[in-house]
Amino acid sequence: MSEYNAKIIKVEKLEEAIEEIKKIGSDKQSIDIMAPKMITKVIKLENIILQDAIIIKQDMLSVGGEVAVPKNTFMLHDKKGEILIIGSIQQIRLLITKLKRHYNRIKNIANELEILLNKET
Repeated sequence: MSEYNAKIIKVEKLEEAIEEIKKIGSDKQSIDIMAPKMITKVIKLENIILQDAIIIKQDMLSVGGEVAVPKNTFMLHDKKGEILIIGSIQQIRLLITKLKRHYNRIKNIANELEILLNKET
């Protein structure tokens, strides 16, 4: 056995994250800051106009997350495709805020993401 007993803790929901933070005795005021950073989500969006996919990817990269896009996205040969948004709850919340600053189609994507995230957390 190792000196530090390193192990992976499975945390899938905010309630579980909050509980794990409490277990180690963290400051209660820091729980709301740390818990959303502990949960990673992968969100699939379909029928995304590839121009929008590029904007979403740039905004998500700027907050430390990732967006998987089709390999031909930047050539804009296809008009629509599927993307995967990958990041912590905190990063997705920041992405939503950024997307709400764009044109209406992107704002609609932000609203759909916000509704989904609120249901899942």
